Amino acid sequence: MDLEKTAIERIRTASQMSLQHYGLPLVVTDSGGKDSAVCRELVRRSGVPFELMHNLTTADAPQTIYYVREQFQKAEQAGITCSINKPYYKGQRITMWSLIPMKMIPPTRTIRYCCEVLKENGGAGRFITTGVRWAESRKRRKNRGIYENFVPNGKKRAIILNNDNDDTRRLFESCLSRGKHVCNPIVDWSDQQVWEYIQAEKIPMNPLYEMGFHRVGCVGCPMAGKQRYREFRIFPTYERAYRRAFAKMLELRKAAGRQCNSRLWSDVDAFFRWWMEDPGIPGQYELSFHEDTNEIYYDYL
Repeated sequence: MDLEKTAIERIRTASQMSLQHYGLPLVVTDSGGKDSAVCRELVRRSGVPFELMHNLTTADAPQTIYYVREQFQKAEQAGITCSINKPYYKGQRITMWSLIPMKMIPPTRTIRYCCEVLKENGGAGRFITTGVRWAESRKRRKNRGIYENFVPNGKKRAIILNNDNDDTRRLFESCLSRGKHVCNPIVDWSDQQVWEYIQAEKIPMNPLYEMGFHRVGCVGCPMAGKQRYREFRIFPTYERAYRRAFAKMLELRKAAGRQCNSRLWSDVDAFFRWWMEDPGIPGQYELSFHEDTNEIYYDYL
């Protein structure tokens, strides 16, 4: 298929750059999700030398951990180097649950420090591939390219290379913030194209998808929206871990004089409901319609 051919060409270009620039093979980052699975298969079919790398977030579902281990074991049997990076912050080993108290603020849709610390530190000083796709968000369509260069010391973004026929698509970008090069070979694939390729090529998938999950990531990720309620029903241990982390965080905020006066942050239960974007948070108004009087009333929840 044309999509496959184009993606493989991108991968081979990235491989050449990796061998020339670093003298090392391409690194395929594998999160355990569908996009990573497609990239892993495309790189294998490209015939270039490569390694596999998984960044351990500590908040992934058990199914994801087991799936990645299984795929890495098969790859190692084929002679492919595989590595699992454990997260560090300020020189010490951390987990999602220890990071939240250290930051003294929870991860939210707009404050996503967890991704930077737990997922994006791996691959420094290497040329990596990711499963980033424009279809996942408008921000990615605007800010992500097919080939990217992340260099330390600076924040200026500029186009380095553009050899594609589509002038509106950035092929090689420089974002002077991290010391690594990135190839996003399926950046312009749609969700439907990803699933069609998986089914056509019979690529083994994370069992979470068979359980009805539409995305695979950290359990409780704010980007999952209301899906988090279902995640915590399936994985109650993770909810307890978040609650313990929030309790420690609130204690540290209070000790540092940063405790919020809002009752939404008054205790762990109230805070957890706020973090879950619960529509029935105490202190909010609830509107109701009275059919007999045809009037609208509001009450405190």
